[in-house]
Amino acid sequence: MPYEAISVFDIFKIGVGPSSSHTLGPWKAARHFVQYLERTGTLDRVSQVRVLLYGSLAKTGKGHGTDIAVQLGLCGEDPELFDVNSIDSRVADIRSMQKILLNGRKETGFSPAEDIEFLYSETLPYHPNALTFLASLDNGEDIAQTWYSVGGGFVIMEGEEKQNSRKLQLPFPVNTAADLLHWCMKTGMGIAEVVMENELAWRSDAEIKKAALRIWQVMRDCMYRGCHTPGMLPGGLHVKRRSPELSRKLTGGRSYQDYESWLAAIRAGGSDFKYTLDWVSCFALAVNEENASFGRVVTAPTNGAAGVIPAVLQYYITFCDGNREEKIIQFLLAAGETGSIFKKGATLSAAMGGCQAEIGVSSAMAAAGLTECMGGSQKQVLMAAEIAMEHHLGLTCDPIAGLVQVPCIERNTMGAIKAITASQLALQSTPDFAKVSLDAVIKTMWDTALDMNHKYKETADGGLAVNVPLSLPEC
Repeated sequence: MPYEAISVFDIFKIGVGPSSSHTLGPWKAARHFVQYLERTGTLDRVSQVRVLLYGSLAKTGKGHGTDIAVQLGLCGEDPELFDVNSIDSRVADIRSMQKILLNGRKETGFSPAEDIEFLYSETLPYHPNALTFLASLDNGEDIAQTWYSVGGGFVIMEGEEKQNSRKLQLPFPVNTAADLLHWCMKTGMGIAEVVMENELAWRSDAEIKKAALRIWQVMRDCMYRGCHTPGMLPGGLHVKRRSPELSRKLTGGRSYQDYESWLAAIRAGGSDFKYTLDWVSCFALAVNEENASFGRVVTAPTNGAAGVIPAVLQYYITFCDGNREEKIIQFLLAAGETGSIFKKGATLSAAMGGCQAEIGVSSAMAAAGLTECMGGSQKQVLMAAEIAMEHHLGLTCDPIAGLVQVPCIERNTMGAIKAITASQLALQSTPDFAKVSLDAVIKTMWDTALDMNHKYKETADGGLAVNVPLSLPEC
């Protein structure tokens, strides 16, 4: 049976906020375009570059920084490594000089206001997140490429939509949750163990562990930074960062200097339910406040839902004595594979499926990872993921002003709490008696996505985006 080989490290990507599909995806597509020009020997002949943004990319592009992302991508910058503190100055230089350095070396005239066009009323058929790059050469010829940002930072060039770029033969091919469970039952291995065997087809054991711990380090640093960076979020909504004040209140004056001592200060406060709940919310808020500020985050599986998995993993580390490298890796492997199954069976794109495709999937991933680490059986892990998604079905994407702030930031706290609840339910249940399978809920999610009105798919044309006056404070 044909299958798509997706690595855990395709699901978890290090990048820049605020959106994986509207920021990271367009950034990567623009970078691919200038690299193509370089490879074909046409970069030095470029006299002009234009970018056309369609559909959802146009409607919420300003709020998501799509115009900023494509400029940095055209410059050839790597979103994983680019200094996020330099974004404003770099974009300001392009705007003031009316020039851009394509792929870091070919200078050409460029006016962001004129050469990036927002086509609000036009949508291409394959996917709502589409953008076209047009390069004019000095001999009068033109080069055009159309790209689709299909969610979670994944991009596809037009003409390659039906091609499977990952034809690698894995020892345990997985398209569905049933496939994953089949291999677990056949081999006796746990879910993370099966995933690890597949990952070895791409990289060595040491490389896998290093990459997973790097993912966690970026998540952890983002969370810590968010808990210690006060102020207002950019974009004009005047949304105040809440995690620094909450972190300060919860630590109760206990001193610390870095992440490790902060962790000790948190643990010193105890583990009663209200205290734990407040910290889970604080962890999630911190990540997504950083994300909304063009900070460095990990797509998990998207930027808009980037706070759920770090919050649940931090909960496990802090309150469940899970601060061990092998457990962190186990969590990420199980969570990443769960996200991969959702991508294959449905979508990770809010522009295709609403916020159920972002917060819903991230909650399911976190529930799976937590259940795996808490000693759940393979069936309990899949049951936890199913429970988490079942109670996110139909969740709309309706960002006010097209910004990944309201209601997106708070939704990460809800997704994290639901993930923990789903895990607890699964661990106390017998999956053999469950009425709904993970594959059934994934199919239902996709059916719901297809039925959902386009207004609720990251367009800012419906829901809270049109019912909350912009002059009101965040509720």
